Amino acid sequence: MTDALLPATPEPLEKENDGYFRKGCNPLAQTGRSKLQNQRAALNQQILKAVRMRTGAENLLKVATNPKVREQARLELSFVNSDLQILKEELEGLNISLGVYQNTEEAFTIPLIPLGLKETKDVDFSVVLKDFILEHYSEDGYLYEDEIADLMDLRQACRTPSRDEAGVELLMTYFIQLGFVESRFFPPTRQMGLLFTWYDSLTGVPVSQQNLLLEKASVLFNTGALYTQIGTRCNRQTQAGLESAIDAFQRASGVLNYLKETFTHTPSYDMSPAMLSVLVKMMLAQAQESVFEKISLPGIRNEFFMLVKVAQEAAKVGEVYQQLHAAMSQAPVKENIPYSWASLACVKAHHYAALAHYFTAILLIDHQVKPGTDVDHQEKCLSQLYDHMPEGLTPLATLKNGQQRRQLGKSHLRRAVTHHEESVREASLCKKLRSIEVLQKVLSAAQERSRLTYAQHQEDDDLLNLIDAPDVLAKTEQEVEIILPQFSKLTVTDFFQKLGPLSVFSANKRWTPPRSIHFTAEEGDLGFTLRGNAPVQVHFLDPYCSAAVAGAREGDYIVSIQLVDCKWLTVSEVMKLLKSFGEDEIEMKVVSLLDSTSSMHNKCATYSVGMQKTYSMICLAIEDGDKTDKTKKISKKLSFLSWGTKNRQKSASTLCLPSVGVARPQIKKKLPSPFSLLNSDSSLY
Repeated sequence: MTDALLPATPEPLEKENDGYFRKGCNPLAQTGRSKLQNQRAALNQQILKAVRMRTGAENLLKVATNPKVREQARLELSFVNSDLQILKEELEGLNISLGVYQNTEEAFTIPLIPLGLKETKDVDFSVVLKDFILEHYSEDGYLYEDEIADLMDLRQACRTPSRDEAGVELLMTYFIQLGFVESRFFPPTRQMGLLFTWYDSLTGVPVSQQNLLLEKASVLFNTGALYTQIGTRCNRQTQAGLESAIDAFQRASGVLNYLKETFTHTPSYDMSPAMLSVLVKMMLAQAQESVFEKISLPGIRNEFFMLVKVAQEAAKVGEVYQQLHAAMSQAPVKENIPYSWASLACVKAHHYAALAHYFTAILLIDHQVKPGTDVDHQEKCLSQLYDHMPEGLTPLATLKNGQQRRQLGKSHLRRAVTHHEESVREASLCKKLRSIEVLQKVLSAAQERSRLTYAQHQEDDDLLNLIDAPDVLAKTEQEVEIILPQFSKLTVTDFFQKLGPLSVFSANKRWTPPRSIHFTAEEGDLGFTLRGNAPVQVHFLDPYCSAAVAGAREGDYIVSIQLVDCKWLTVSEVMKLLKSFGEDEIEMKVVSLLDSTSSMHNKCATYSVGMQKTYSMICLAIEDGDKTDKTKKISKKLSFLSWGTKNRQKSASTLCLPSVGVARPQIKKKLPSPFSLLNSDSSLY
């Protein structure tokens, strides 16, 4: 099972035994991305240690009364806070390590921002799932060792997904598989004793919960993060590469948006609704930037209509980055968003606004109206270039008046130079951005081009005669949009399908232990009919037939006949199997569905109008519900949860299979301890 964790190369992943899942990348491979993830994991551990020390110092400061002890606690708290700030800056440095995730081809383009994968701790499903299979499904948990191992291998492989579509498929497969696992093994009325821990990708602070919702949300986040890494890895020097980048960023925004709308109370800050909204905006902004690069890739011809189109595309990119920077500057996001991300958004907003003014200036200065020019078309394009023309100017008059065109064009050049200067200044204020050489080259080259063009057309009286150039109206021929994840296109096999159809054999339903019914078909008549579709139910049972006398009841589910598993067989298949025995004795095992509401109250505390009920209120409710059942014998039964917490380290279950035979009377559950009720972990979802 474990060789799925160490494939020879991170090539497209092969399936095992016609298996259920693909392999992950080699976690020991010394690639740039693996080194970065290893550094992230080490930083997470240091941050966890510092957070614990800070908590201890804060608690000491609260309870201490001795002045010397309080002063020592303050010094310790100050030291730990400064240490945490340093660690946070190191983590921010990893988050802005753009070169690791960019395409290896030399490119004179501004880097894009990828998201790092969330780190997690190992989880051992074996003991808990085996015990639950034995207790709830009345089957031997050892028969499902391979399935449990497959589940654990799949989770381990998802920690190092390959940076391609196969990696995305791996994560989405695990996400869908978690849905099956949640339905089969995680009843809504109790905790299973499994602790899932994930580290915040932005702050490094660990978050732990005992339900699968944190696990599912974190896997979705990593799916979106992997899409961003795929997008930044695309070769942006080709049309196909840019189209792939656009698609990847749109899909990343779709996954993150789905996460925001589906998991609304995530305890991890990087998955909070406010942060996810900003991340969705960032992915769409980078997709729009890739659209601009795709249009500009063949070369920008010095032609009037082409320059109008490119200017508006650049204005669109600048507009979305300006909106992104504004969102990053709002509380509470600005407290935890990497400063380098916000700085880069501001740099790009000014850079693309400058490009929009530069191309507008070129189309006004270089393209005079000549005989044969389509003046009407140019007038329409110029009128659509602005929200409103400068005061005293009209599109047609400006086109025909060479002096007005030059003056308006130089006004745009002056604004382009101003925006370029602002983008260079913002980049110089951030230490991380100063170290990105390609970014500095792109900004300097664009600034120098606008400055030289302005110097060529500058005149002495420009400061007196130049008008204020209006903003270029943002417009695009390809509006980027969110692409939601399409889970239905992925076929995933439930690891634990041997337990039976999920519609019946799930964690939130209860039934009797399997009962053996020995009967014979008298003169070919079974004494009952069948209904349903996997699993089949006994229907229209003759109370005097052999099966009824042996203990069969109408509505029973047939799980096996003569040791043949029937949980997935249809009515016709079960009937054919029964008739094949003729008048020989038939051994049929059945189960009866129970009312699950009778034992719900002893699983967890309830809530009323936002306030938790007291333990005495719960006891009263239980007593009222049991008044009509006082004559039944009460037997103490060891709580499965108590057993699981005391024997978590054991590899095998010591629970016994329930006896098979006559249906046992329903037994009242032991009244839970008040401490187990009041101290139970409540879900944050």
